[in-house]
Amino acid sequence: QVQLVESGGGLVQAGGSLRLSCATSGRTFSSYAMGWFRQAPGKEREFVAAISWRGSNLRYADSVKGRFTISRDNAKNTVILQMSSLKPEDTSVYYCAAVPAPEASVLVTPASYRYWGRGTQVTVSS
Repeated sequence: QVQLVESGGGLVQAGGSLRLSCATSGRTFSSYAMGWFRQAPGKEREFVAAISWRGSNLRYADSVKGRFTISRDNAKNTVILQMSSLKPEDTSVYYCAAVPAPEASVLVTPASYRYWGRGTQVTVSS
């Protein structure tokens, strides 16, 4: 069983930055593809960013390209989402997700993931 715990959310003004962390348990973290998703009230969960287990392959939603960066530290069992130039439309609950996957996999749909954190709220004020 893998447990994911997100942290780093909060309230920030438009144009500001936040750094989200996802701490994971489990000895096989380094073989898991990881992703970040977000869900606003009344909306479906949407893809934000994904990273393969060696960190060599990355994928971003068009809406966050150039502003968000995903990275991972397999020694610390942690995935980071660095968010900058934040916009009010980035306001959402952000979720970390994990799944065992082939080395090069980057997965962009919620159904592809097996494990989920409980989420952390990000609110961007205008």
